[in-house]
Amino acid sequence: MEVSSGFGLLLLGCCCALLIMLPSGVSAKRWTVGGNKGWTSNVNYTIWAQDIKFYKGDWLFFVYDRNQNNVLQVNKTDYESCNSENPIHSWTTGAGRDVVPLNVTKHYYFISGKGFCYGGMKLAVHVLNPPPPPRASPVKGANAAPSAHSGGQLFVRSAMAFVAVWTFAFQ
Repeated sequence: MEVSSGFGLLLLGCCCALLIMLPSGVSAKRWTVGGNKGWTSNVNYTIWAQDIKFYKGDWLFFVYDRNQNNVLQVNKTDYESCNSENPIHSWTTGAGRDVVPLNVTKHYYFISGKGFCYGGMKLAVHVLNPPPPPRASPVKGANAAPSAHSGGQLFVRSAMAFVAVWTFAFQ
């Protein structure tokens, strides 16, 4: 029991150390398709998506009436013709709350079958690689102090790691 407990503590400590070292500049976002209107008819999804930059790692959250609509991923040709006969993937789970991970940089095409695509219920998004994290400013002097912002982030992450190790070690 001692060896496995010690190993678990070591593993947890390593994970916490990695958490502290992760960059905090870029994070994935969950986009509710259609905003507060959701996935429904009478919404122009081209206008909704036109100013959004979708990045690899983001998620699309489709909220809709499960008795009337669905979420189908299709190719570009089927998107343009509203053909729901051969979807690449049906994201419809039956709950009307479907999450689609955007885990590949490419164009994604979604439609609602059941005839609603012809009324504009379709969405095309282009997923990009996330931008690189911002570069650190060069240090102006040898005795320059770190910024309060970066120190604050380090403190919060360190505190989280300490609490996690403390909780695990003294259960």
